[in-house]
Amino acid sequence: MTPEALLDALDPEQRAAAAAVSGPVCVLAGAGTGKTRTITHRAAYAVQTGAVPAASMLAVTFTARAAGEMRTRLRLLGADGVQARTFHAAAMKQLSYFWPKVVGGAPPTLLTNKFQLVANAATRARLRPGTSEIRDLLSEIEWATCTLVAPDGYVAASAGRTPPFPAPDVAAVYAAYRDLKTAQGVADFDDLLMLTAGILEEHADVATEFRSRYRSFVVDEYQDVTPLQQRLLDAWLGGRQDLCVVGDAQQTIYSFTGATPQYLLGFRQRFPDATVVKLVRDYRSTPQVVELANGVLASVRDKLELQAQRPPGPDPVFSEHADELEEATSVARRCVQLIRSGVPASEIAVLYRINAQSAAYEAALSNAEVPYVLRGGERFFDRPEVREALLLLRGQARAVDDRPAALPDAVASVLAVRGWTLEPPPGSGAVRERWESLSALHRLAVDSPDLDLPGFVAELEERAAAQHAPTVDGVTLASLHAAKGLEWDAVFVVGLVDGTLPLVHADTPNQVEEERRLLYVGVTRAREHLGLSWALARSPGGRASRRPSRFLDGLLRGVVPQAPVARTPRTARGGARVTCRICSAVLSSAVDKKLGRCESCPSDRDDVLYDALRSWRAERAKGLGQPAYCVFTDATLAAIAEQKPATVAALVKIPGIGQSKLDKFGADVLALVTSP
Repeated sequence: MTPEALLDALDPEQRAAAAAVSGPVCVLAGAGTGKTRTITHRAAYAVQTGAVPAASMLAVTFTARAAGEMRTRLRLLGADGVQARTFHAAAMKQLSYFWPKVVGGAPPTLLTNKFQLVANAATRARLRPGTSEIRDLLSEIEWATCTLVAPDGYVAASAGRTPPFPAPDVAAVYAAYRDLKTAQGVADFDDLLMLTAGILEEHADVATEFRSRYRSFVVDEYQDVTPLQQRLLDAWLGGRQDLCVVGDAQQTIYSFTGATPQYLLGFRQRFPDATVVKLVRDYRSTPQVVELANGVLASVRDKLELQAQRPPGPDPVFSEHADELEEATSVARRCVQLIRSGVPASEIAVLYRINAQSAAYEAALSNAEVPYVLRGGERFFDRPEVREALLLLRGQARAVDDRPAALPDAVASVLAVRGWTLEPPPGSGAVRERWESLSALHRLAVDSPDLDLPGFVAELEERAAAQHAPTVDGVTLASLHAAKGLEWDAVFVVGLVDGTLPLVHADTPNQVEEERRLLYVGVTRAREHLGLSWALARSPGGRASRRPSRFLDGLLRGVVPQAPVARTPRTARGGARVTCRICSAVLSSAVDKKLGRCESCPSDRDDVLYDALRSWRAERAKGLGQPAYCVFTDATLAAIAEQKPATVAALVKIPGIGQSKLDKFGADVLALVTSP
């Protein structure tokens, strides 16, 4: 591609940025405005015109995925000699080269897992933190390192923060962590930046050699730069000005890690002669989505007002629900409708504020037979606190109790052993997320009044087995933070109530505004379909005490009050009983009810039929591109092989076979059952 063709492929603002091949250049790029396209065309144009040799340009970004995408685009544009790396990858490469020359020997071994070292440091500081508190200590240490705060300055710098222990104790852990790294000859990822900057600052010969190699720099997502990263960037530049930065202050959502938009906002003050270009033409989203995104930031001064470039699409849908279960079920139902209309499951996302909210959507999508992938967090049943709780619940279920407590009370008693209480803890870190995960288990118990504790455990284990299926190409479940930099045809932003977005612990105006930016990021992920929803109560039957997020004030129009979601009726305690088809005993556990017999009663399963059903299920799942459990679980197949239902009426009596599965698979199953 010729230099002229490179510029002709851009709109006027993008062209102005790409043509400015020498710095300083600041590109203020709104969501969906083609910032990656702009900076890669700028790099290619600089190389093709001879303004900058390809090997002399270094482009840095924040994720390996973004760096990989940038390298691919540069290669296609004929500028594959340009280096595109993350800050840490670039520092590691430089440190490996310069350390033997300056210090001698190999550089420190990279510490990839800091958790155990922080735990050991806490022990040295005479603390006994739990797993969640160790994670929060680690977060505090990372924040202090990235903001260039030393252990002896932590107490003063931590004013306004909510550390897991008193600030002097955290400072002691921080100091012990540093000492342990030195003693063991290891360095963490942040040390890579600090050590590289230090070598360039303190050794003129190293700085001269480096700066003779690299003379032009590009920094993507500049609003997320930390003071530590800026220090390394300054060391790279060495007072030179050939720098191009790209960012959007309204997408700053990582200040809790030390990121600050001040370097982006203050770029013109630092470089008075800088070329500043604003990209506001939104090529990603429909005018309806863009209008709503602008509305979210209506009260923000000096924002980038996006201008939609796509044809019109459907209006965003605002929906209100009685409780969280109803909200999740409704979203899953809408996902089914979109998939049937031709939207690929991989082009749908459900976005929420905290990872603990994923449980309801994992369950709802599984029940709707919609495959999904979880991004940016552990699967619900993989979380350590959930695994521990399941172990305790399993043990309690085996205990003999002549007067068993009601299920919610029994589960609450077990969770209390792990420190769970009905009231949430203060703070918003790992301790709070752990509480949310355990609370989700308790809500499941509240929603299962017909089960005893053994039956509840069996149901949890069946859910866990289904949700541990191999990763499939399905609906994305992600936190708003994890969704940054991604986009989908359809996006559902859920749980939009005050106390969740903004979080109840967002106390200061700056914290509240960052929560607003999170909603903006979520909205701007959508290309065409956008749903925003909230629930007035947490649990079914709960008091409707919530209100929609304050960030929706002035935006709500045409709210769809959702009709109550039809739920499978449950047998009330003392009502109709399910009895064993062999011994007529009353069945209580979920698995026994599905099989229609007591676990201790002899099985009359037809193994030939069972194997045939499994083979059929594998073929259907492969054809549908879904995991096997989305067709039928093992327990359902076992029940079919035992009961051999020969009619539709008999088939639907087996729990787990509703109208949807009957329509899809009923004829096949009956044919297998009745075949000679």
